[in-house]
Amino acid sequence: MTKRKRYSAEQKVAILREHFEKDMPVADICDKYRIHPNMLYKWKKELFEKAVETFTQSNSKNNTTKEIKILENILKDRNEVIAELLQENLKQKNYLGRLKLPLDLPEIT
Repeated sequence: MTKRKRYSAEQKVAILREHFEKDMPVADICDKYRIHPNMLYKWKKELFEKAVETFTQSNSKNNTTKEIKILENILKDRNEVIAELLQENLKQKNYLGRLKLPLDLPEIT
């Protein structure tokens, strides 16, 4: 009994590409690579079923990229606001430090 040949994903694609691009009949491809016709049909079915996912993923990647850019812009704006607030806070601390006011000021009611 002979061992069954295992084809890698790259090999399967190459076989299917040869079948489609050269319009080789299924019987010729199967004889050339010593595979059963049902196996070739199974590979074709898997290829076309996953083709939809491939095209869908590229669209979702574009959407994800757009979302990332939007979020980066929001983060940049927030960082700018935080930097401005920190500068104002430092200015006020420096001003109070020059006045040498006590830190425990009584509350004004």
